[in-house]
Parts: sequence; C-alpha cells; structure tokens
Amino acid sequence: MLRGIATVVFTAEDVEAAKEWYTELLGVEAYFSRPGPDGRTAYAEFRIGDYQTELGLLDRRFSPQPPGAAPGGVVANWAVDDIEASFQRLLDLGAKEYEPITTRGEGFITASVIDPFGNVLGIMHNTHYLAILGPQG
Repeated sequence: MLRGIATVVFTAEDVEAAKEWYTELLGVEAYFSRPGPDGRTAYAEFRIGDYQTELGLLDRRFSPQPPGAAPGGVVANWAVDDIEASFQRLLDLGAKEYEPITTRGEGFITASVIDPFGNVLGIMHNTHYLAILGPQG
C-alpha cells in the first residue's frame, strides 16, 4: 500500500523566508512555486536527494491543522552521508537542536533539529538506505 515518500510538507509563516533558508541549506532552488490569493507565496517545492523526493513549504495559513505550541508529530529522517557535518551545518544556519546525534544500533544514527520556521527536520545515517541504493549509491 505505501510505496514511498512522495512529498514531505513543512509549514511556515513566511514561505519566501523558508524558501531562501532551504535554498541555502540544499544548494538548489525551488522548482515550483504558487501564490496565494493575496499574491504572497503560498507553496514552494524542492526536489532533492537520490530519489528526487519533494520537499514542500506551505504557508501555515493553509495548513489543515493549526500549529501547536511545540514542535512534534512525525519526524521524517533524511539520509545524509556525514551526520556530524550535516547536523553542524543545520545548526550553523540557525536551526536548533531537537534531538542530539544518537546511535540507534549498528549503522543507524539519527539527529533532528527545529528549523527556523518551527518544523522538525530529521537526519539519519542508515545502512539499509545505502544498501537499497546499491551500486549507483
């Protein structure tokens, strides 16, 4: 039934500011953007990673649920090659530590931050992910 992640959506009060921050972090521009009724960017989308997974940024006004007082919910862990360097880069760009670098088992290390817009962004070194990539990896 579940075939893979199609789009991960984060919300932000200011999608343009979020788009700039993620452009700096990812090193690529959003490939899609849509204005809201007031002309401000309501949604922007990046394609990133080995499978060109979509990362969407949605104006919080259009979120199906009002934002809570604290970050929470699902944590999507994005595969990274160097978890220490990736974690430090996120912190250097203004993200705040949510969960420190934690070894979960042989070949499985996670960490997460809260981006400047209140979203939890997880990163992970995962040997299963690398095995799936196989020779093209």
